[in-house]
Amino acid sequence: MSAGDRRWTDRGQAIGHAVTWMARWSTRLALVAVGFVLLWMLIGKLWVVVMPVFLGLLITTVLWPPARWLRARGVPPALAATIVLLAGLAVLGGVLALITTSIVSGVPDIANRASTALQQAGEWLAGPPLNLANSQLDSMLQQATDQLQSSVGSIASGLLTGVGTVTSGIVTGILALLLAFLFVKDGPRFTPWLRGVIGERAGGHVVIVLDRVWTMLGGYIRTQAVVSLVDAVLIGLALVVLGVPLAVPLAALTFLGGFVPIVGAFIAGALAVLVALVSNGLTAAVIMLAVVLVVQQVEGNVLQPVLQARSLRLHAAVVLLAVTAGGTLYGIAGAFLAVPVVATAAVVLRYLGEVIDLHSAPRPVAPDRPDEPEPEPVPRIEPGGSGTSGSA
Repeated sequence: MSAGDRRWTDRGQAIGHAVTWMARWSTRLALVAVGFVLLWMLIGKLWVVVMPVFLGLLITTVLWPPARWLRARGVPPALAATIVLLAGLAVLGGVLALITTSIVSGVPDIANRASTALQQAGEWLAGPPLNLANSQLDSMLQQATDQLQSSVGSIASGLLTGVGTVTSGIVTGILALLLAFLFVKDGPRFTPWLRGVIGERAGGHVVIVLDRVWTMLGGYIRTQAVVSLVDAVLIGLALVVLGVPLAVPLAALTFLGGFVPIVGAFIAGALAVLVALVSNGLTAAVIMLAVVLVVQQVEGNVLQPVLQARSLRLHAAVVLLAVTAGGTLYGIAGAFLAVPVVATAAVVLRYLGEVIDLHSAPRPVAPDRPDEPEPEPVPRIEPGGSGTSGSA
């Protein structure tokens, strides 16, 4: 093209076009942000419903593989869902019964050791360098008792709040189990119904996204189980080496607590240190505390982010920031659901990117019919996930 054939645009017109383009996109982004805020507020208002649904889906990821195996062998859907749910509850109840039995059988030994430790602590306080007399110890004990009595009101209100929280958690757990039963029983009917409601074209896209989200949730649960197992094994080995009683039930509690972010690991570690203190003395407790802190730091800052980043296709920094943000905004529930929510958003964004790339790529035109538009392509479902999205 020669210089005389070029069409020059005035500088003011070029700036005006750029400003107009920015204004259009800013308006669109603002409307999208408003939509996200409204959706966020709606979820907050319906959290009592949203939370059991999320928990039910996570439970379904564990129950669906054995239920699918039973259904493939001719077991009716309702019966298969009932069998796997009751079997899961039986396994969980058996583990809890084993833990309770071990703890009850070991309590007398721990109580005797604790009594001896308290007697030694009293002798140490009465000797040098503190040289506290019995009257001084009694005075300190009386002050502690008076302080406790003055705080009875706040303690009682805190207990009532705790009871209400536990009751709400029990109700949420029962509702999640019922939803998991329904998801396992009727899940495969969901995607055909959805495609019939929203149409084959849009339904195909939605089914692909749901299938990938379902696969992601299964990977998240498996990763969390591996992380909890590593914590339980390492802390259990430390308890055995130190000769601390109740090593097996404490290791089992560590495994179960690993599925509850922040609080679960903290309570399990605190119990291990406390048992080591009252049964084996201060040195064992300090060593156990160091082991717990090292294991939890490695698990929280290295192992869990790396494994979840691989299984969820997220960067470790994204996983770490998601847990931090979720815990800051919504506490334990937010920390527990932050990673699946962020991973779900990432799945949706990846699929949108695939669709955009597919539509923005140049299409060859058939030479015999140059004026006929090409049919709109629909991305294919990735292998390995077919048939599971219905349970979601």
